[in-house]
Order: sequence, then C-alpha cells, then structure tokens
Amino acid sequence: HMEKKLSLTDAEWSVMEQLWAAPGSTGRALTAALEQKTGWSRSTTLTLLRRLAEKGAVRYEDSGSIRTFFPNITREHAAVRQTRDLLGRVYHGSLSMLVSAMTREETLPQEEIDELYALLNEMEAKKRRD
Repeated sequence: HMEKKLSLTDAEWSVMEQLWAAPGSTGRALTAALEQKTGWSRSTTLTLLRRLAEKGAVRYEDSGSIRTFFPNITREHAAVRQTRDLLGRVYHGSLSMLVSAMTREETLPQEEIDELYALLNEMEAKKRRD
C-alpha cells in the first residue's frame, strides 16, 4: 500500500538511489556501500531503511539472519511525488510558474528547449484527441 504523500529526505534519496542501482541488496551490502559513499555508520543506514520501510518505499525479505531489501517504488514514481510536493508547496501547483522560474535563473540548452516544445506539442495533440 502506497501513501498518498511520499516525501523523501536527501538522506533517504541516497539510500533509494543505492537500492534502485542494486535491488535485492542485503543490509550488510547496503551499509557497506553507503558507508563508503557517505561515511554513514551502520546504524544510520539501518535507521533510514527502517524509515523507508515505514513509508512504504522499501520492502524487505528475511531469510534466516539475512535481510534483503528491495525498492517498493520506481525512481520515476518517487521523482513525480517529490516534484508534485514541491509544486504544491512552492509554486501553488503551477508547473508553468516552476518552468518560468527555472528558465529565468539559467539559460536552457537548445536540446532542453526542444524537448519542452515537443512535450507541449504532444500534450496539445492529446488534448485535441480527447
């Protein structure tokens, strides 16, 4: 069961990135990998995994004394949830306000501008069909 609002902290994102890259990792493998990447202690990683399991983002299977972890959500799903949360909090749910703010701050490469045009054209065409 997935919560309506899934909000991940930066630390939880780090754990999820590790899990998306290597689903089915043991607790030992995850704590070792994250200690190397972030310097976190074993207990920090295990606490984050427990929190992620409570949020429904991670599931685990026990086999004897070995616990294996799996992502319970896709990266894309998590990204959409986080973005929706940001849009709601900061831009009053307006995607155009977000895009406008981002493009004012930095110059978009032509490739990204073309991608945005393509997306908008696709959305317009879909709206006409519906």
